[in-house]
Formats: sequence, C-alpha cells, structure tokens
Amino acid sequence: MIQVPIPYPFKYVNCYLLKGDGAVLVDCALDTPEAKPTLEAALAQHGLDFADLDRVVLTHHHPDHYGLCGLIEAQGPSIWMLDIEKERGHIFWIQPEQMIKAGQQLFARHGVTDEYLSGLRAEMQATHRRVHPAQNPQTFQDGELIDLAGMAFRVVWTPGHADGHAMLLRESDGVLLAGDQVLERISPNIGIWAYSFANPLEHYLQSLEKTAQLGASVAFTGHYRPIENITQRCSELTAHHQERLIYLKSLMKSGPQTAWELSLELFPGKLNLAQRRFAWSETLAHVEFLVELGQAQKSDSTPSSEEDVIRYALA
Repeated sequence: MIQVPIPYPFKYVNCYLLKGDGAVLVDCALDTPEAKPTLEAALAQHGLDFADLDRVVLTHHHPDHYGLCGLIEAQGPSIWMLDIEKERGHIFWIQPEQMIKAGQQLFARHGVTDEYLSGLRAEMQATHRRVHPAQNPQTFQDGELIDLAGMAFRVVWTPGHADGHAMLLRESDGVLLAGDQVLERISPNIGIWAYSFANPLEHYLQSLEKTAQLGASVAFTGHYRPIENITQRCSELTAHHQERLIYLKSLMKSGPQTAWELSLELFPGKLNLAQRRFAWSETLAHVEFLVELGQAQKSDSTPSSEEDVIRYALA
C-alpha cells in the first residue's frame, strides 16, 4: 500500500503496487506537488519507475484515484478501467467544458444559489487542472478474470459511489482491492451529478449486498485502514443510509424544499465549498431515492425551462 497525500479531508489516498510476474499499480492519486514524487519514491524502493509498470488499473474516475494516469500513460504503461467507467466517468475529464456547463445547470435547477455557483465553477476548473486524462484507456468487464502481475483477480462492478466503480477480488485468498466501495471511518459519497445514474443510492445499496456476499477475507480500501469484517461494515453502511433517509423525511415535513435547502439541514455546520458540493449531491441522491420509492415527490417534476427550480415534498 502506498499512501499518497491529497488535499482533501481524507489526507491520503491508498494506491497499491502489485509485484510478481511484472508490476501493476492500482489507482494513482491526482497531480499535486507531493503526489508524483511520493509514488516515484515508493516505486524506487522496489527498483521500479513508472516506465517499468505493465499497467495502471483504476477503480474509478474520481480525481484522487485517476488524476496522474495520463502522465503515467505517457511513460509507457497502459491504463485500464471498467468499460462502464470509460463510458460514464472518463468522459468527465475529456469533455471538461461540457461537463462543467452541465454541472452548473444541474446545481442551479436544484436551488444552489448564485453565491455558490461561481465558486463551484472555479473549483471544478481547478480540479481539472490537477487531472491528466488517459488518452487510450483499455477496458475490462464485470465478472472478467484478469491477470495482474501474475495474479488472477475477478472484476466486481459496484456502482453507487461512481457509475463504473470496480473492485478487484483475488479469489485464491479473498483479498479485495475495494477502492471507495467501503471505507473504515466514513460512508463514501453517494451523489447525483450531471453525468451519473439517476438513482445512485439504489445502486449503492445493491452493491453493498453484492460486496457482503463475496466472502472476501480483507478489503484494502481507497482511504484509511483495511477492513477485515467486510459483512459487518456493509451492514453498518446500509444502516447509515437508512437513518439518513428517515431523518431527511422528517426535514421534509415543513413543506416543499430544494435539494440545496435540504442539504443545509441534513449537513449543518460550516463546510468548505467542496464539502458543501458533496453534501448537496448526497442529499439529492437520497431525496431522489425517496421519489423512486413513492415516499416523496417533485413539486415541479416537469419544469418548463432551465430556470425553473425543482422542489421536493413528502408524498
């Protein structure tokens, strides 16, 4: 495990070097002054540099796992990800202006105020500067058995945190490279974005069931420490989201509100711009899940223009 510093509350992202018959890096951090030297130093301890890697495998497209992949690809290694993530996540980095515009429109439609919109655009542009997209990413599929440094890993698609999030299970001993599917201290962000599935929380709860049933012995995660009791952690995360849904419904008793207004109540306190964006996206995912269950409704489900703001109320 290589802990690479990142400028987020997690403080580090865990990247994994698989070394045997060849060398493979799983996830690769984002481009900060500390990240690339940290990875280079870790590889050097094994007599390697980026050019010696056979491939880089990405669990998902989020910047702290994906950002350096284009720079590493330029030195020779191929970049690999789930086919769904190439279609639905990788596109976020290769079409930056379209994605930023679509994101701004989604924020506005769900009540994000002008005060925050300008800051959100600047923040998204800053993040794009830290990310170097792969130019020729290769893909694998859910359920496929792939060879990584002479070791056989089963690809496990677990949508929710990202549409094309993939875990890698070494069936010989139950070692699971889990990405951000399950984390030790926190719940991974489950949010709706302009380019994501419409109901990611439903996908994530199903993915937790799938993860618990794998029979893995230990989950090496994208942040924090490994998890040994994976089934218990999946149950805890499921319970967390069920509690969030109950609390959200209590907040909705006061009448129709935007997802932005609800997020300020569901995630109170002083949050920085990035944290407030994640709070909004997670609130939207939860309220849309309630709409699908028939427990909430959109007060303006068919807006007549892009300027119309969507509000939610209990059904």
